[in-house]
Amino acid sequence: MEYIKNFNVRNERNLTMLVDFYELTMGNGYLENNLGDKIAYFDMFFRKVPDGGGYCIMAGIQQLIEYLNNLRFTEDDIQYLKEKNIFSNKFIDYLKNFKFSCDVWAIPEGNPVFPNEPLVTVRGPIIQAQFLETMILLSINHQTLIATKANRICRAADGRPVMEFGSRRAQGYDGAIYGARAAIIGGCNSTACTIAEQMFGVPSAGTMAHSWVQLFPTEYEAFKSWAEVYPDNCVLLIDTYNVLKSGIPNAIKVFDEILKPAGHRPQGVRIDSGDITYLSKKCREMLDEAGYNDVKIIVSNSLDEYIIRSVLRQGAPIDGFGVGERLITARSEPVFGGVYKLVAIENDDEIIPKIKISENEEKITNPGFKKVYRIFDKETDNALADLITLDEEKLDTEKPLVLFDPVFTWKKKKIKNYYVKNLMVQIFDKGNLVYECPEVYEITKLAEKETEKLWHEVLRFENPHNYYVDLSSKLWALKQNLINKYSNIYDESEE
Repeated sequence: MEYIKNFNVRNERNLTMLVDFYELTMGNGYLENNLGDKIAYFDMFFRKVPDGGGYCIMAGIQQLIEYLNNLRFTEDDIQYLKEKNIFSNKFIDYLKNFKFSCDVWAIPEGNPVFPNEPLVTVRGPIIQAQFLETMILLSINHQTLIATKANRICRAADGRPVMEFGSRRAQGYDGAIYGARAAIIGGCNSTACTIAEQMFGVPSAGTMAHSWVQLFPTEYEAFKSWAEVYPDNCVLLIDTYNVLKSGIPNAIKVFDEILKPAGHRPQGVRIDSGDITYLSKKCREMLDEAGYNDVKIIVSNSLDEYIIRSVLRQGAPIDGFGVGERLITARSEPVFGGVYKLVAIENDDEIIPKIKISENEEKITNPGFKKVYRIFDKETDNALADLITLDEEKLDTEKPLVLFDPVFTWKKKKIKNYYVKNLMVQIFDKGNLVYECPEVYEITKLAEKETEKLWHEVLRFENPHNYYVDLSSKLWALKQNLINKYSNIYDESEE
């Protein structure tokens, strides 16, 4: 199906003002202090994988691009800010003539990503780079969270199709639309969200609701009418009254009396309540006995990766899953803790690294303009580790590479016979888009391909192996020097 490709058509709303207010007050302050044109570098990264998992799936770049491509302040925006009576005329004039001019790099959607490595890096005038914080975070945080949850659920389904059924339980309509997109990236084969098919070219799917069955005098009549309307795509919801005593017998009766004589094969039955392991086993027996061993059994009802894995381990003969609220809201851990931090500025074309120090080690930032290398074993093609380096560093893959833990530095490993991939690609160059977003299913295939390169120990749900994200020696030394510099600002001996 041809779908809408024009970003501007999809993004009819002007979201420029979707910012935290402090981004505006700081912007005004930068101009008042003649710092508006100071070149700054910001990194967006996260600190912890949701659900205690071993990895995340990168998503949300396309929506970030749409936002950046449409940055403009309308007359209404300008008037609103004037009426606040806290912004200078200089700042108001700047917004009237606003032109986005930043450089942006990002890890492409679909790649597995890990804590503390830059997912997005912005370089540009501080007033602009600061202004992007909210939209970068909400775009990447939301879709990466949902894509990651979907990927876990699809892995639990072990090759069986998973349909995203969560629109009505999503956190608002944008949550439904972009959550559906992220779910497809994570591995779902279809979505109940029809507009997602129109916007992104991903298949929408659905069967019937209980109200269809309730509307007719009998369950049999409801099934018969549905089969007559959709003879080539007949999936019947069989748990409105009683799955085994009513639903499956009436479904088989309709298959025998309506579809089979007309030369059509039923597609499936769906169970939306009850003990799905027990019911699916009994339904399979009854369908096979009636000659419908090709009819699929689909289940739904508040599923997640743990329930799916459990029922399959119990031998439930389920062919597909419809997963709703626990996917679209990532209910088990609904916050993806991405942050956006200043890491460097430029003085006369010299990059000056900056650091945020905290008593919590995990909150100390990695300074400087950086890139992320993924290191692969040449023999197995497995990903061994990620290495964060300063931008000017080059890796010589002909020489052994020594990796060390950034905190427990005595933990070291020498890597040989490897190849590397620079994960960061440039998205914008001086405000101009230089990257073409792949279609959603291309991203899905990339996610599947790259996830398969992770060790199985990283993929497990409980106590996954900690995938190594290390710092180059040069970056580590820079970080330690800055920590030492700023932690010694206050010296008790001076009292």
